[in-house]
Amino acid sequence: MPASPSTARALNDRQALRLLQQEGPLTAGQLKQLTGLSRPTVADLVDRLTAAGLITVVGESGEQRRGPNARLYGIVAGRAHLAALDVRTEGVLVLVSDLLGRVLAEASAPIGGDTGTGPAVEQAVAAVERAVKEGGADRLHTVGIGAPGLIDPATGDLRDSAGLPAWHRSLVAALQDRLPGARVTVENETNLAALAEQREGAARDRDTFVLLWLGHGVGAAVVLDGTLRRGASGGTGEIGFLPVPGTSTLPSATDCDGGFHSLAGAAAVVSLAVECGLPVDGTADGPDGPLDGPGAARVVRGAADGVEAARVVRGAVAGASAADERFLHTLADRIAVGAASVAAVLDPGCVVLGGEVGRAGGAVLAGLVGERLRRMSPLATEVRASGLGGAAVLRGALLTARERAQDELFGPSEHHSRRRPE
Repeated sequence: MPASPSTARALNDRQALRLLQQEGPLTAGQLKQLTGLSRPTVADLVDRLTAAGLITVVGESGEQRRGPNARLYGIVAGRAHLAALDVRTEGVLVLVSDLLGRVLAEASAPIGGDTGTGPAVEQAVAAVERAVKEGGADRLHTVGIGAPGLIDPATGDLRDSAGLPAWHRSLVAALQDRLPGARVTVENETNLAALAEQREGAARDRDTFVLLWLGHGVGAAVVLDGTLRRGASGGTGEIGFLPVPGTSTLPSATDCDGGFHSLAGAAAVVSLAVECGLPVDGTADGPDGPLDGPGAARVVRGAADGVEAARVVRGAVAGASAADERFLHTLADRIAVGAASVAAVLDPGCVVLGGEVGRAGGAVLAGLVGERLRRMSPLATEVRASGLGGAAVLRGALLTARERAQDELFGPSEHHSRRRPE
């Protein structure tokens, strides 16, 4: 059935706004050419979007041209302000941007492991409020949060997860209370990193791929035919629980020890470094001199985090000793076990290594894993290093916040005035 006039106007408006977002400022003539719409229709939508405060004249197309036909129209970047958060076990990173995604301010708040829930939430919220003020924003339209743990697909809430700080779950409610009118959404950090890699990073040429997250814990994000897959309970990619050879036991419903996590999680990486004779923070602080062997492994297993694991991997990549080589090759063996299991089920064609360990290993580790994967699997699977470094989660949170804000603001014209800034 043909679209009604109001639906047609909404579709035309949305198309024009998307073009202005992607291409930058355009003249009415350029909009006519790119949309295929008639000149009167383009003139009407320009008037409509200007009156709604979504676009404005930002200049002229050239010095040789003057008048209405030369006016360049662009999206009003200050029409809405957004915030993105990367929530980690040890703190939070924040950035504030305009509607076009231009970063206006950044902030961070380190939060110690012994900080209570109330003080931790207050520190995180204060970091957001500080960034909002420094960015010159009166208020936020949408907040996107990336956090470890499972997201309930029915409610969008962060579920209880063993080993994660309690303040993570309290943060969303606190932000909603302290940022009236803002839409606050939370997504698994690995999923956001995958979205960012798909749009701006290592998987820009891929509609189907898997991001293998290697950090404090391990996980995966699955993108099939351009769509992020979350699963029935939000648990797609919980490969820390994947039973694999090389562990001493099997994982349980409440503990991923014995699963792939025991081979490739940060504690396992640091413990492997000790076994290979590489220097690890804490292994030289024993009461009777340097620690080594199983004793050191026990020490670092209790204290290791993604930062220390990444430091060890980065040092091995830069080193040239037999110990460095042995460590990297053994680590690649372990990672390839998980990657091969994922490839056998999903046939993604591409695996991106992200997280602190994946980023630290870079192209060297990705190449070693790729070699092993080619021997282990009949399915052609390219292994790539992350293209965004440590910014992947924050970029994914910002991209998600921007899309959700634009979905509302760029919706049917009768709703354009609902969220006009005061």
